[in-house]
Amino acid sequence: MTEASTPPPQDPEEQEKLPFTAHLEELRQRLIKCAVAVVAGFAACYGVSDRLFTFFVQPLVAALPEGSTLAMIRVQEGFLTHLKIGFLGGILLASPVILYQAWKFVAPGLYPHEKRYVWPFVGTATLFFFAGVTFAFTVVFPFGFKFLLGYAAGGPIQASISIDAYVGFAIKLLLAFGVVFELPVIVFFLAKMGLITHATLSRNRGYAVVIIFVAAAVLTPPDVVTQLMMAGPLWILYEISILVARVFGPKPDEEGEEDEPEETADGPAAAG
Repeated sequence: MTEASTPPPQDPEEQEKLPFTAHLEELRQRLIKCAVAVVAGFAACYGVSDRLFTFFVQPLVAALPEGSTLAMIRVQEGFLTHLKIGFLGGILLASPVILYQAWKFVAPGLYPHEKRYVWPFVGTATLFFFAGVTFAFTVVFPFGFKFLLGYAAGGPIQASISIDAYVGFAIKLLLAFGVVFELPVIVFFLAKMGLITHATLSRNRGYAVVIIFVAAAVLTPPDVVTQLMMAGPLWILYEISILVARVFGPKPDEEGEEDEPEETADGPAAAG
């Protein structure tokens, strides 16, 4: 009777399966931790927002035509600008925490040998995120602003750029480039887990190019130059992702080795 009443031991993977409401609660806890990290980063950056703003407007100031200026159009615009600068700094500083919380949220659905990639993922994803932000600030901004503001040079038009409009525009582009630069990192870990192959990426290249240009049109302002400056690097990143999946993904011989024991096991069993 005692043995019959004892429940069977549960599989550890079964223990990690949670109901939908529990997943929502876990998501809420992860989002709260991300928000706390962003607020802490915001507090650290807001104290030096004057210096950050001076650095942040350098690409625009360098591209302004002669006679053009930055302007504070609304009374509250200066205050809101410093808040936005602090918010961007908070996101950048909190990015490792955000990426770690994202990994921990999906970790229950991974195998034990896949969960050990948490720190390589956080490190490389943070590096690529900052690489995307740096590329946008040092390459896209100077070239894009010079082209766009060139229409105000040598004519009756003089540019008067709202600082609030510029900061909102710049933050959107920086975060967009930071996110799209994560593509090779995501593909690397999906390939290591066997969830995607280079053959799949190559076969769907045409669809990917269309999606890339649509995403560039959505994430960037409505001008062709900025869209191309996002779509071009994103296309290159996609090609790099194919190479990454080819190098680090499962090889055909490895897949054949995994299937071979079942076939060989059936053979002797049938013969016997």
